[in-house]
Amino acid sequence: MDLTPEEIKRYARHLAIPNFGIPAQEKLKAARVLVVGAGGLGSPLLMYLAAAGVGTIGIVDDDQVDLTNLQRQILYGTQDIGQSKVELAQQKIKAINPLVQVKIYPERLTRHNAKKIIQDYDVVADGTDNFSTRYLVNDACVLFNKVNVYASIFRFEGQVSVFNYLNADNERGPNYRDLFPEPPPPDLVPDCATGGVLGVLPGIIGSMQASEVIKVITGVGAPLAGRLFLFDAADFSTRTLKIKKQASTNISELIDYDIFCGIKEENPSGYQELSPTAFHELQENLAAYHLIDVREPAEYSIDHISGSQLMPLSSITKRLAEIPDTGKIIIYCQSGLRSKRAIQQILKHKKITHLFNLTGGLSAYRKAFSKK
Repeated sequence: MDLTPEEIKRYARHLAIPNFGIPAQEKLKAARVLVVGAGGLGSPLLMYLAAAGVGTIGIVDDDQVDLTNLQRQILYGTQDIGQSKVELAQQKIKAINPLVQVKIYPERLTRHNAKKIIQDYDVVADGTDNFSTRYLVNDACVLFNKVNVYASIFRFEGQVSVFNYLNADNERGPNYRDLFPEPPPPDLVPDCATGGVLGVLPGIIGSMQASEVIKVITGVGAPLAGRLFLFDAADFSTRTLKIKKQASTNISELIDYDIFCGIKEENPSGYQELSPTAFHELQENLAAYHLIDVREPAEYSIDHISGSQLMPLSSITKRLAEIPDTGKIIIYCQSGLRSKRAIQQILKHKKITHLFNLTGGLSAYRKAFSKK
């Protein structure tokens, strides 16, 4: 795919690099990269891929910009709060480089739509923040023969690797399951909303991830295939670990990853889901209920539903006596996931017949209704 005179001028600093030049830039122009997640990692990743001249960029994300995103998600500003991330990302990428084609998917990647979305791309860059989607992205890349450029962040720490890389011998390298065959227990590793993340860390790690995508596409340099790069911003230390393929790793289909990661039960019972609309009707009708917030104190101090009792998930089993045995009990968290875990723990010790999980948590409630 030949470069135009405008492209030759735009990418002049790339063309001046020995062993890169026009051939590598033409590979970038012809490449199709899917970015899963347009948040902290996705922001620098998308900006640098666009600036570098990747011909087609796809973006998958069903989220809207929230005020708490702005501490690290540099693709967005205060004026963007409440708007679709993928739509904003498309606009801003085109402003960076109008020569790039941008396709957006304002939906969550699932086992049902993964093949339809991923099959049209050469490389998938995983910028997600949860284990369910990481395993989904990995398994889909293995099944559909795509390279998975992975990155993750937590507090001060970041990781980068290249999974399912096609080596010179035409064999695929290690994938995410070779490194992590099983997910950690759902209560062991909190997400960024719970555990926090240093604002500059996604910029550092997302830029490294973009570098790996560029190396995979152009063949210039040695990608992190079979290696895991670890970075700690607290003391600025780094390590690189080798990853070996495991004979026991076998991926034959896409599964229910929420069940696999312990986020939901295979046959959930003992409680009901309560939609934000149904809960709002209870509020409007002044109905009697007991509302429990299972997030952490810092999250509660930022925003909570009026009348809720703070009872963090980490302490729920020690405070069972505070939960009424009768009446309508409603549990909520930020997204509806931790509240389900809390309910599972409660039901192991108490028999409550009117136990409800607020579907989508505080995020869904705030999206549907103004602050009360």
